[in-house]
Amino acid sequence: MRVLRSQRLTAAAFAPFGQVVTVGASAGSSANQGTATRYDWAAQLESTRPEAKPNLAVFKSVMKRLPFKVKLLERHPASTQAFLPMVCARFLVCVAPTLADGRPDLANLRAFLCGPGEGINYRRDVWHHPIIAIDADAQFSMLAWEDGTAGDCVEFVLPEPVLVEG
Repeated sequence: MRVLRSQRLTAAAFAPFGQVVTVGASAGSSANQGTATRYDWAAQLESTRPEAKPNLAVFKSVMKRLPFKVKLLERHPASTQAFLPMVCARFLVCVAPTLADGRPDLANLRAFLCGPGEGINYRRDVWHHPIIAIDADAQFSMLAWEDGTAGDCVEFVLPEPVLVEG
């Protein structure tokens, strides 16, 4: 079984797959009579289906331990997908580029460990594993454009699992 070592999430390393959503990722401005700092345009949100509606959902993710076996990937061909931790210690993000034929490039599968205060926004059509809470159960808000059809999400079962280590 192939073993993949996870790396710490950084904006530069994650850039081919989307954006890291966190305080300080862009210049902030004073807001709310000086009681807050606002960071605008924290992610590049996109949908290519006019019939799809933005869906703000809440996920409760059951804790898993590392090493973790990745058995499938998914992608959202027409929408970005953001995960913003509400209650979370760490979480695992696994992503892969897309080959010319539309399949995931498993040779370039990458794994990132995300810490408290870090969210992610997957670019449209990026292959990724469903969100995995590490250390403790977690809660996330998720934003994607959906219409309830098969076009919302495409899955790919890996021919052989990949073991992700911490």
